[in-house]
Amino acid sequence: MIKGNFIDNLPKVYGIYTGGFLAFIIIMAIGEQMGMSAKLIGICFVAFTVFIYAIIGWLSRTAQADAYYVAGRQVPTVFNGMATAADWMSGASFVAMAGGIYFKGYGYMALLVGWTGGYVLVASLLAPYLRKFGCYTVPDFIGTRYGGNLARLCAVIVLTVASFTYVTAQINATGTIASVALDIPFQYAVYIGLVSILLCSMLGGMRGVTWTQVAQYIVLIVAYLLPVFWISNKIGAGFFPHFMLADEVARIADLEQQFGFVANSKENLALVPKGLAGITKAHSEVNATPWKFISLAICMMAGTASLPHVMMRYFTTPSVKAARKSVGWSLFFIFLLYSSAPMLATLSKLSLMDPSLPTGIIGKSIADVQAIDWYQNWNAANLMFVSDFNGNGTLELNEFFMGGKAVVLATPEIAGLPYVISGLVAAGGMAAAMSTADGLILAIANAISHDVYYKIIDPKAETAKRLVVARVLLVVIGFAGATIAAMEIQGILGSVIWAFDFAMSGLFFPLVLGVWWKRANREGAIAGMALGLITGTAYLVYLEAYNGAEILGIGQATFGIVGATVSLVAMVVVSLLTSEPNAATQRMVDEVRIPSGRTILGKQ
Repeated sequence: MIKGNFIDNLPKVYGIYTGGFLAFIIIMAIGEQMGMSAKLIGICFVAFTVFIYAIIGWLSRTAQADAYYVAGRQVPTVFNGMATAADWMSGASFVAMAGGIYFKGYGYMALLVGWTGGYVLVASLLAPYLRKFGCYTVPDFIGTRYGGNLARLCAVIVLTVASFTYVTAQINATGTIASVALDIPFQYAVYIGLVSILLCSMLGGMRGVTWTQVAQYIVLIVAYLLPVFWISNKIGAGFFPHFMLADEVARIADLEQQFGFVANSKENLALVPKGLAGITKAHSEVNATPWKFISLAICMMAGTASLPHVMMRYFTTPSVKAARKSVGWSLFFIFLLYSSAPMLATLSKLSLMDPSLPTGIIGKSIADVQAIDWYQNWNAANLMFVSDFNGNGTLELNEFFMGGKAVVLATPEIAGLPYVISGLVAAGGMAAAMSTADGLILAIANAISHDVYYKIIDPKAETAKRLVVARVLLVVIGFAGATIAAMEIQGILGSVIWAFDFAMSGLFFPLVLGVWWKRANREGAIAGMALGLITGTAYLVYLEAYNGAEILGIGQATFGIVGATVSLVAMVVVSLLTSEPNAATQRMVDEVRIPSGRTILGKQ
């Protein structure tokens, strides 16, 4: 029996939860040995974990504004680090990142460098100081620091554009996993994913999302690391494969040279289902130049430090010092997955290519490959495709295609692991996508309910009314995100990268200069947010209209450089051409930079 304060008992609570989850995995493994079907195992994993998250969301329900918006500011550093890592390691990180590296080369590790390095910016430039400010949301900081409703509204618009772009990718990921695990069409599965997401955040707000995200982190990290270590040991890459990555990459290069590669004709590629790519990176090398790599990493770093759902996590700590420590724990928990993504991509490719392994398919009969159970399952989900383009009856490198979303989800089956591991991976992917979607939808709903409705429209609104508005917005925003995701306008990874660029374009410099430059004023911040977002978006539209005709090597993945540059110039020039902030505001900025003492804002 657990007695005493819930916060004091967190290690015991989540220790019991982890033990229970491991016991569930063992029960499923026993069930598989006794003849339990693969489909039922997948359903059980997804249903069981979502049910647990829903219970946590229900138990965390609250009618207090402080608890709903910032979890009562009492989340301990280690657990806030876990929640932040879950919030951060989205469906893109779990489901799509390894696929990006798999298909588009190790240049895509710029994402890892940027996303991890972004937390250095968060720790050094923003998190402790925004926590010292004592605000509920990022637009709350912008509105109070610069003054006036227009600045606050501009911040809400940038936040909404970036976060909504991001949330469609997460709902896309939950839909992909639900469609495979439950064997239903993707267009319906996205709404099942949405319901799962809302169950965690509807009643408890940030408090419910926080404790759910800690539980989700435990599921997703176990689900990601277990297959990596198991497959590595099985194919002879060592028990701890991370140190052997260079050797395994060289092994793949030798296999590519051994099998050769023949580029497909336009006629052949026209037969391939939309969204699928070939097994080898030879046809799709990206970020091959230093500038491409560096510019993508820069955008991901600045985007990380600009995304509101990341900043919100550090508003929940008990103190400024705790906010700084939380960033360190966040980096540690994120590192556990990010250091493994390149290895998972490598192991997946080796499992398919190496003829010395029983799982290798290159060089085998096309008919034999098409008869494999895992191929039939993923082909039915429109995530795998083979075709005898050259008519010799043997599968060549350029004749196997797979969706990027399938790399992580299908690899356990391809490698011949028990299906219970595939069910575990599906649950982990669901946890990753749900945790980030929860944070994003909450960030949008909280910003609109707090910064638009409460601060601008009805400053006298009672707490109960404010929370009703926030919860209605959760449903509306979630439904809109699911509807866009069902259209599959953009892939998971592409949508996520765009979200970072949008956030960087409009918010990075207004946030950073708001802390570090007292001369920055309201007019400058408005110009920086508005012109940055408009210019970055216009450049993206230009690239779309002119088939990617890049200027200075800035492409669709890095358009944030254009937006952020314009934002910085506009903010500095307009601030210098207009009157400086009043003395009270400048004293407030000085006080924010001191990483101790009372918060600037009181109860809201």
